[in-house]
Amino acid sequence: MRAAVSLPPVRFKITRHSGYRPPDEALDLLLTQLGSQREGVTFAKVGAEIWATFEADAPVSMTRDERADSGRRAVLSVVRAACDGAPGLNSDWFAVSSGS
Repeated sequence: MRAAVSLPPVRFKITRHSGYRPPDEALDLLLTQLGSQREGVTFAKVGAEIWATFEADAPVSMTRDERADSGRRAVLSVVRAACDGAPGLNSDWFAVSSGS
């Protein structure tokens, strides 16, 4: 029997999008809406950004780039859902980029 292989989590940064002018407190409002964990993604405020850590079961055959792309889409989906449910938040205000 083969031992299960654990892949490292993928980290992302959520920042204010440079193409928009969100309110100064936009990241704090987003983090309040997200909480510390939501849909398999954990969140923590670090300086002027939110770090999002995505841990998902992915085939070992997936490349790091494929896992990063899948994780980024998952984090974007969580951010959009959080903003959709909160008056005063707009998902367009935020950018998600690789944190590695």
